[in-house]
Amino acid sequence: MIKKKFRQMLLTQILSAMTVTICMMIDSIMIGRFLGVYSMTAYGLATPILLVFAALGAMISAGIQVVCGKTMGSGDQESAISCYSTSIVAALGIALLALVLIFTVPNQICMILGTGSPSPTNQVFHLTKNYLTGFIIGAPAFIFAQIMVPFVQIAGEQKRLILAVGIMTVSDIILDLLSVFVFKGGMLGMGLASSISYYAAVAIGLSYFFSKKCLFKFRFKSIHRKTIVQMLKNGVPTVINQLSLVLLVYVFNHILLNVNGKLAVAAYSVITTVSNLCYSFGSGVAAVALTLSSVFFGDEDRTSLLSLMRIMTLYAIILDVIVTIAVQFASPVMVGLFLTRQDARSMAVTGLRLFALCLVPCSLNTSLKNYYQGTGRTPLTELISVLQNFAFPALSGFLLSRVIGTTGVWMAFFFGETLALLVICCIVWKKNGHVTFTAEAFAMLHSDIGVPAKDCFEVTVRTREEVTSASIAIGEFCKAHHEDERISYNVSLCVEEMAFNIIEHGFGMDDLDHSIDIRYMVKNEKRTLRIRDDCKGFDPIAYNDLHKSDDQTAHFGIRMAFSKAKDTMYISSLGLNNLTIVF
Repeated sequence: MIKKKFRQMLLTQILSAMTVTICMMIDSIMIGRFLGVYSMTAYGLATPILLVFAALGAMISAGIQVVCGKTMGSGDQESAISCYSTSIVAALGIALLALVLIFTVPNQICMILGTGSPSPTNQVFHLTKNYLTGFIIGAPAFIFAQIMVPFVQIAGEQKRLILAVGIMTVSDIILDLLSVFVFKGGMLGMGLASSISYYAAVAIGLSYFFSKKCLFKFRFKSIHRKTIVQMLKNGVPTVINQLSLVLLVYVFNHILLNVNGKLAVAAYSVITTVSNLCYSFGSGVAAVALTLSSVFFGDEDRTSLLSLMRIMTLYAIILDVIVTIAVQFASPVMVGLFLTRQDARSMAVTGLRLFALCLVPCSLNTSLKNYYQGTGRTPLTELISVLQNFAFPALSGFLLSRVIGTTGVWMAFFFGETLALLVICCIVWKKNGHVTFTAEAFAMLHSDIGVPAKDCFEVTVRTREEVTSASIAIGEFCKAHHEDERISYNVSLCVEEMAFNIIEHGFGMDDLDHSIDIRYMVKNEKRTLRIRDDCKGFDPIAYNDLHKSDDQTAHFGIRMAFSKAKDTMYISSLGLNNLTIVF
């Protein structure tokens, strides 16, 4: 079931990772083709400030994924609602900060970015200022678009996210064309086109949050200081990651200005834009890893965490090998979409091909980093972010540019990512005492997460016959752990009755293949049975409460199972039904 859920989420997360990138790429193409090379330089210089606000939004988004994932994994839906309510207020605060800064001190911000003084003849300064002004009007939608993704993903509403990305892309293309050919809006029009497109995408997402089936409801009373602290703590690794990227863009811009002038910055802005699109595949894998690792970590599901490690590594390598090969062949065409000057195009093609060599190690670094973030290894996540996104590539770029000029900056991407991956491997090998590439080693899970294999029974079933076999096997497992006859019988009976109900009423609701994951574990004298299925949402606890006054012979399976339990808990997350029964 884990592999199936990973694949289902992956496309949505890749598209979600492209949400900002697509708009920026469309803007970049239009700017480079129709507004000239100085407009492209201005766009490149404006990128760091856009990334700063993207970093703040990503911080909240990642904090949501970790905190909400863990609370949903442990069955605490009230804390998930608190996370939602708190994140809305935080998003509005960041958006307000963005608007105030850009509209009160725009000249100072542009000069910090490297545009030079605001003289009438300095085209780059005025072009940068105009683009930032138009773009920042969409700050509320820009921030909220990042924040709504994890909530909609956790709710299993992947199709809605795909629709939102589609609407945003189409509207941005149309508005950019109108700005260039009809309104002659220049860089200001480009920024405004992106802003309006973000609002269109957010409108699609909001339709879920105002629907009756929404798992998350905004409540002022659910906004807690504790939740804010948890979100910030778990989001800090992501903001460090993003700010490291901002610093790297800033440093590379200045290195390139000194080495080869404004044309090199224009080429770099093309590489940055295309690279963001290429990164989306690895980012999609990493985003799924962050969400699933948080949920499984909250559920103390060690087996699923190890499966996730194997699956994410496989997909990270396969997807980015394909992207790397594609970029080597498609670089001239891709660069030609942005630039018309031959000298700038030649420089950008070389740079893009060299950049693409970093994609596989980058995808592995980012996936591992998110996995560690989801499983509570925050310091390690922060270290990887700094090394991967700033320290190693900036040092490589500085040193290599002294020797081989602009080409050295392009090669720095590969050296930076490879060195960061080597550091991760060394940390893993040191912890394990020897060189190893197993999922168990790289997962680096604490010994108290989950239980040893001998104390845990796990099985996946798809038929009634498999359910019967599982029921017998779990009874034998209980006896082997010296449980008394009553508990062994009750656990076995609960598995049989609840799984039969799921097969009878859930498997036949559509034409899809379904399965049921059954896990029973004994930890600290606590006996817990968890039954997870991928059928249509159904809360057996609420159903049982609703039908308490019915004929006592009706709904016998659910009544019987719950009568044997000390405690029961149900939660729907990631489009899965999760029922936990404590004996």
